[in-house]
Amino acid sequence: MSMPLLSVENLRIEFPTRRGTLVAVDDVSFTIEEGEVLGVVGESGAGKTLIGMSIIGLLDPPGRIAGGVITLEGKRIDSLPHEQMRRIRGKKIGTIFQDPLTSLNPLYSIGRQLVETIATHTDLSTTKARKRAIDLLKEVGIPSRRVDDYPHQFSGGMRQRVVIALALCANPRLVIADEPTTALDVSIQAQIISLLKQACHEHNAAVMLITHDMGVIAETADRVAVLYAGRLVEIGPVRDIIKNPNHPYTRGLMGSIPTIGTHVKRLAQIEGSMPRLAEIPAGCAFHLRCPEAFDKCEHARPDLHPVNESQTACWLYEAEPPCHG
Repeated sequence: MSMPLLSVENLRIEFPTRRGTLVAVDDVSFTIEEGEVLGVVGESGAGKTLIGMSIIGLLDPPGRIAGGVITLEGKRIDSLPHEQMRRIRGKKIGTIFQDPLTSLNPLYSIGRQLVETIATHTDLSTTKARKRAIDLLKEVGIPSRRVDDYPHQFSGGMRQRVVIALALCANPRLVIADEPTTALDVSIQAQIISLLKQACHEHNAAVMLITHDMGVIAETADRVAVLYAGRLVEIGPVRDIIKNPNHPYTRGLMGSIPTIGTHVKRLAQIEGSMPRLAEIPAGCAFHLRCPEAFDKCEHARPDLHPVNESQTACWLYEAEPPCHG
């Protein structure tokens, strides 16, 4: 069996505070294969972005990786010195953030930013780097005449196209896209997601797509990992999880999506809200909101185990199902 492109094993991210240590990501493991799109979904605060930042070595202090191993192409990267990790970012791992303005320097033209990034991570001359920059802009739907324009001269959707070009300019093996359509109009979101998927396919790059939108996951991902309160509760092929979600939290996420042609007075919703880091309950973190919780859920944390084609962390799928009678 071939080695996965990216492997995250037992990742734990902590935030030390005066009142004790808060665990933001707890024992999360997954892999991404070459050319695969893995969707990572969950509510705000579930730990999605923290996982992405830990992979690229940009976890903001006081957050820290307190346990686990991250490997890229079989090489461990979570313990690399800053300078070595900086060389991997951009060349091996491209990144697309929520707000493209955080990725673009307002003082430089987009062409200059592309050329500098290409020159940093490749052996191309300035002339050839500029030609590649123009080709990349064309690839993402931006006319070559705009290569010397500045970020403020572009709309939000066009800036995100530039950021996609930046993420792909050194032909990275992996692209981490963190909520790449959140700041965009609904009419532009589908275009950007389609463009991202097409561009990454053409560059043979795998994608870790971080989002809270199960609709985006359904249209884009090959597999999906569902996070809740820093824990992985379900992971598997997107088609199986969309059509037949196992975990009650995943079912709640799917139930909140409106269906075209179906008339309902009110969309389904998950009662309550995700707990704060300092208030994560014992046992299954979801049990206080779960309509199917029973006694064991309150004090014992379930591990992931196979259920159909997926893996699910839920006591409902024990060898001997609980009696609710």
